[in-house]
Amino acid sequence: MNRIKKLRYAGVIAGVGLAVVMFSNGVYANTSPKETQEETDIPVLAFEFTDEAAADNSVNAASATAETDTEEFTGDEAIDKEVTDKENTGDEATSEKTTEEPAADKQTIDKEAIDEKATEEDLELAAGAGEVLDNIESQETLGRSAGAGEVFDQAESALNEPAMQTQNIEQEEDAQQPAEPETHWGYTNLGIAHVDNHLNIREEPNENGKLIGKLSKDAACEILEIDENDWAHIKSGKVEGYCSTEFLYLGEEAVARGREVASMIAIVNTQTLKVREQPNTDSTVITLIPEEEQLEVVEIMENGWIKFLLDDEEAYVSGEYVDVEERLEKAVTLTELKYGQGVSDVRVDLVQYAKQFVGNPYVWGGTSLTNGADCSGFTLSIFKKYGVSLPHHAASQAQLGTKVDYSSAQPGDLVFYAKNGRINHVAIYIGNGQVIHASSPKTGIKISSWNYRTPAGIRRYLAN
Repeated sequence: MNRIKKLRYAGVIAGVGLAVVMFSNGVYANTSPKETQEETDIPVLAFEFTDEAAADNSVNAASATAETDTEEFTGDEAIDKEVTDKENTGDEATSEKTTEEPAADKQTIDKEAIDEKATEEDLELAAGAGEVLDNIESQETLGRSAGAGEVFDQAESALNEPAMQTQNIEQEEDAQQPAEPETHWGYTNLGIAHVDNHLNIREEPNENGKLIGKLSKDAACEILEIDENDWAHIKSGKVEGYCSTEFLYLGEEAVARGREVASMIAIVNTQTLKVREQPNTDSTVITLIPEEEQLEVVEIMENGWIKFLLDDEEAYVSGEYVDVEERLEKAVTLTELKYGQGVSDVRVDLVQYAKQFVGNPYVWGGTSLTNGADCSGFTLSIFKKYGVSLPHHAASQAQLGTKVDYSSAQPGDLVFYAKNGRINHVAIYIGNGQVIHASSPKTGIKISSWNYRTPAGIRRYLAN
């Protein structure tokens, strides 16, 4: 009996162990409806004992015992065994006894087998249920997480929706608003004078209109309108009037020309700026230039100094005291000047005569008012018309005439400028603090402030 029980218990333990192994490998964990019957019906090992098996086991045990007894019992022990056997009366009794004891054992085995099977089924159910519950819980957790994420996304989308609507509205408004027009050198509809000397600006859109200003060669203007006769209404600097489009670069052609002729201008941003012979503070001061005066930049030096044209000579100022920008020339006004009492008609006429040559070229040694002149050649030719003979040399002209104070200057007087104490430039005073002169090869004949550089003296040649 003990041997049989041991075998049963060993079978139960083996079955439980095998079930545990199969559970750990996920045999019962797969709850997918797509699995086949072969995948889900896992056989469970169960140890059941029948009457025949029990009898065979008893016979085998008896045989083993008999063999053992036969081999081990000798002498008196054999006699005792024979006596003991005789105490068992008849085969029937022996058979009956043998039959009853296995029946009881069978009931016990069947009950234990049923209990074992139930235990195995419980273990299987427990393992499967646990796996299923784990899966369900995991899916529910994921579902809750996914649901929460979706809720958060919806909430965030709801919060962002007003901002997105506002952004869309702003984008629509921006799309509706016209784009700002592209500008070139401050002009939205650029025109550039396409002439050899200068272009007349008139008060009315026809050739008989009053002359009110001039555009020098490559000077720029804003095109306000063009009429059916190809006359352009323009504005440049302080001048607004009309000129023929025949003498203007327009559109992309004007922009291309502007890139070729635009120059760098340095605007003085201090009250009085020292101009030096070399780009350092140890160099000699040539002259002084007032605030807001514009200098024609030749080069921006590596040490921050600016090389520029002081009339027809190169000079230097510190870049710290100027603002540099790219610019195109503008028109100049020819509005009649207002003079003080005592100004003669000849002075007024001389000034008007000189102004009509604004924009004409500067040529070293030249005396032509149309084809080119230098500073002293320009004054020589202007005064010649009014009966005054002057030498072709600024320093020599400064030796003639009558010296006057700055406060007493009148239109038609000559203003002289010096470098290192020597006269090297001359201009004609035209009133209102301005002079007209042949300045440099870059600008030609132009109008400037009378103190665009420090004057060295004023001389008078015309009688009042």
